[in-house]
Amino acid sequence: MAASSAGLGLGAAKALAEEGVRVAISGRDPERLAKAAADIGGDVIAIEADVSKPDGGRGFVEAAIAQLGQVDILVTNAGGPPPGTFASTEPAAYQDAIDMNLLSMIEMCRVAIPPMQERKWGRVCAITSVGVKQPIEYLMASSVARAGYTSFLKITATEVAADGVTVNSCQPGTHWTDRVAKIVPDEATAAKAVPAKITGDPYQFGQAVAFLCSEQARFITGTGLLVDGGQTSGLLG
Repeated sequence: MAASSAGLGLGAAKALAEEGVRVAISGRDPERLAKAAADIGGDVIAIEADVSKPDGGRGFVEAAIAQLGQVDILVTNAGGPPPGTFASTEPAAYQDAIDMNLLSMIEMCRVAIPPMQERKWGRVCAITSVGVKQPIEYLMASSVARAGYTSFLKITATEVAADGVTVNSCQPGTHWTDRVAKIVPDEATAAKAVPAKITGDPYQFGQAVAFLCSEQARFITGTGLLVDGGQTSGLLG
């Protein structure tokens, strides 16, 4: 469970642990990581890792396999790039976003999926964004990088489906996390943009991730589950 010391990643780690999964979590801040492990409880493995770069993503999964013995469920996740529009986003910001939200995620998959194929069972669930279905104009770099990753997931899902490995994504709308709090002044303001007039709960989002990683979801692959309170308006959303 990458980038899981807070926010949606922590919510997913908690939900998986409650389903009996032995979870390996990652984060950059040792104190925050230790607190997250205590919040989850049980036999949690905490791995200090920076998954904002491809080498960090690969290293995290390799460390998880070394400590767990094998990884049957991979949940890819990373922080979000800073806000920006066409006019304000510089080339370096695109590269940072691509490293963090595309290439690092691909490296995690490249390590975890082949052993799953050999064992004929595996689950990959990516935490992405509603921005892959309905690009967010003030999150230019994020929308671009995550859209590329969504294409990777779709193609990979088709390739590995016959090996018992499912590949999906959970696409969050506005959930009240530290990241959202840095962009929007308060939760009430954030909720106004959501048709349901509430913000999402990270743990409940995590339960959606856990379902896609379950045995019951074995016939669901190559798809993206919107968890957005109705924010995405497209017919194919």
